[in-house]
Amino acid sequence: MATKQQLLQAVDENQDQLLTLLDRLISFETTSPPARNTIAIQKFIVEQLATAGFETKQTPFYQGDELVSGQKAGSDPERYHSLLLNGHVDVATIDRDSWDTDPFKLTRQGDVLLGRGVSDMKGGMASFLYVFSLLHQLGIELPGDLRFQSVVGEEAGEAGTKTLLKNGETADFAVVGDTSNMNFQGQGGVITGWITLKSPHIYHDGNRAAMISTGGGLEAANMIEKMVVVIQALEKLERYWGITKHYPGFAPGIDTINPAYIEGGLHPAYIPSEAKLWITVHFYPDENVDDITKAVEEQVIAAAKADPWLRDNLPTFSWGGDSLLADKGEVFPSLELDSDHPGMQTLEQSYTEVAGHAPTISMSPSVSDSGWFGYYHIPAVDFGPGTMEQAHSDNESLSFQQLLEYTRVIAAFIFDWCHLKGDQ
Repeated sequence: MATKQQLLQAVDENQDQLLTLLDRLISFETTSPPARNTIAIQKFIVEQLATAGFETKQTPFYQGDELVSGQKAGSDPERYHSLLLNGHVDVATIDRDSWDTDPFKLTRQGDVLLGRGVSDMKGGMASFLYVFSLLHQLGIELPGDLRFQSVVGEEAGEAGTKTLLKNGETADFAVVGDTSNMNFQGQGGVITGWITLKSPHIYHDGNRAAMISTGGGLEAANMIEKMVVVIQALEKLERYWGITKHYPGFAPGIDTINPAYIEGGLHPAYIPSEAKLWITVHFYPDENVDDITKAVEEQVIAAAKADPWLRDNLPTFSWGGDSLLADKGEVFPSLELDSDHPGMQTLEQSYTEVAGHAPTISMSPSVSDSGWFGYYHIPAVDFGPGTMEQAHSDNESLSFQQLLEYTRVIAAFIFDWCHLKGDQ
């Protein structure tokens, strides 16, 4: 059987295979929105996994999308560690006119690779599939199970990874290969919510004078105007959090409350009898969704009770959801890193061996599916090629040398971790 050094040598010697894989992945137009366009790329990935000796399973998702799981069974899985690698195949939407190259064709300009998804995150997916292929070509048999998830929906807050983990897929350690610029990253959490104000009555616009004039006599309110009370309450809570909360690895004030979208009213002939505010709330890794949503609700309700009309018509709340597209809601749980976990320590050793220096351990300023592993109590880390500046950008790019180094690290880690006994 080939050694780890022979595997790393093969990574370097067969670079064209890596680029061919990445070019093929990019050629699938899997933008989200509109989404519902991943059946073809998932079929291609299933074929790649099967060729590399993986058993595969496809899980129905939304119409036009599906989830893929794979496993290369270890020779002694009871005694050796299992590993799960996770990535998403959906990519951010594009404006073709703003690109200098074809976004769905890999273009190489020296060390720079261009194409939609090279950084977020088809570069990482290509690395995984490339290493799987090399393991098979070299006849490397791993004692521990090697598992893989190709999911859909990360770009629109859809529950692809959540679905597979909820179904019981697990491992001793997981790596989410999303954009982290080669850093080992945890993340804070994010949840969206709707705050609704609703009047018990609908009034014609002609009644406005009676609502706002002294002595008018009509006890009524404009819900769009009353939403100002809610927004001001959120601003006060956001400032208070920024002053009083902190977490290592995050700049102060990262726990924000963003009033992102508002809708209300019928048309100009009516007083708006209903208004809805869509908010996005970020929180730290040591906080949970229930406590955060409770704090927001208490702040808004207190402000509403101080208003003479709202106190009798209190706002209502709706939190989270499984899709920004389907039900206008999302949740990304937080992920705390456990630096003492054997998986983190082994990954750090593999990284240092390949790169010649220790990795940077930090917290992501964004969110990815890595938080779902923390939610289901699976030790995990977000570790991938590409920079946040390039994710979702026009002319999205990635350093080829970084992609190659990432691939070496992943290859070394797969070999090291799946050869490590479970009690180590």
